[in-house]
Formats: sequence, C-alpha cells, structure tokens
Amino acid sequence: MNLRRDVPILLAAIAAIIGASLDGDGRWLHWIAKPLTTLLIAAIVLRRSAGLWPAPPETITPHAYARAILLGMLLSCIGDIALMLPFDAFVPGLIAFLLAHLCYIVAFRAGFRAGRGLALAAALLALFAGINLAGLWPLLPAELRIPVVVYVAVLALMATLALARAWSNPPNAAPGVRWAATGAVLFVISDCTLAWDRFGGGLPAASLCILATYYAAQYCIARSTD
Repeated sequence: MNLRRDVPILLAAIAAIIGASLDGDGRWLHWIAKPLTTLLIAAIVLRRSAGLWPAPPETITPHAYARAILLGMLLSCIGDIALMLPFDAFVPGLIAFLLAHLCYIVAFRAGFRAGRGLALAAALLALFAGINLAGLWPLLPAELRIPVVVYVAVLALMATLALARAWSNPPNAAPGVRWAATGAVLFVISDCTLAWDRFGGGLPAASLCILATYYAAQYCIARSTD
C-alpha cells in the first residue's frame, strides 16, 4: 500500500459519500469530491500510460493496456459529473460509462483463453444480468429499456473478459489480472445497486453502497496496471 497515493483517494471517497447525504449548500462537497476521487484513482494509471516504466507482460502492446484503462477512467469521470448534475442527465451519464466499459474491454480482451474459464464467466454474468433485467424491466421507462439493455450487455462483457483472464490459469495469474477481475465484479455490483435504487424506488444506504463499490472497482482496475 502506498500511503501518499492511497490516503488522499480514501479521504476524497469518504468526502464524496458524506456529501451525497447532504442537502442544500452541503452538496458542494459531493460535487467536488466525486469526480476528484475518480481523477485521483486515474492518476495511478497516468505514469504507466505515459510509458515511464515497463508494461506488464499481459498487456496488448507496450503501455496500450494502461492507456485504455486511463481513457476509461476519464470517461467515467464525465459520467460521474453527468449523474450528479441538478437536472436529469442519466442518459449522457449512461453513454459515458458505456464508453468507459468499451475501453476496459479493449484492455481486457488480451490475455484470456477460450475454455472453461471463459464459458463459466460468460454463464455466470449472463445469468446475473438476465435475472436483474427481468426484475427491472417492468420498472424501466419505455424510452430507457433499449439503452439499459445495451449498457448491461457491455458491462457483462467487460466483467466476463476480466474474470476469464483470471480464471484461465488461476495458479499463475498475475496480480494485475486478479486486480482487474476484482474491480470488474465490484463494478457490476455498484451498477446493479444504482439501477435498483433509481428504478426500484430507492434502497437503504444507497449512496454508501454505490459509491463505495464504485471507487473500490476503479481502484482495483487502476491497480491492475501496476
């Protein structure tokens, strides 16, 4: 653990979570801390993407893995901002995160092997996505059904590739591969909680659950570039 790097991320994440529970003038804390936390996490990837030290052997090409992750995190920051605007910008936020997941797919597409790991990951994510979509479908506005289905499919593909990379040869899986898989699973949990909170009538401690798993997911994905 790098205290100089990780403590500011943790403090910013706590501020974002606390700010999400405040009303009125207190919301400024959330508006500042939410994108700031994502940018601090993205800074972990910045030096790697700039090619300032050797890339891990499982990357697509030297430093391309980290550059794809960095672009995904910058798009995620745009999504963060869209989802906290005082007017409804859910669809732009959804598009920003969808593009972020496409960047992660580009990064994760190398290094996995077709076989039981891929089949198992695909089956589990398809089942999980199908169950949640079936439950959410009657609650979704008609104009959001297709965008949500597309987003869920891209999210599930991202997580499938991340898990398949880790499960293809688990005894020899590099630490970065395990970090990516953990981050992908946390991202699925965060987005699932967000969807049920938004369309299912609200969940207790929703901001805490959504943001804690979201920042943990991004942190793990960033650490996959170490």
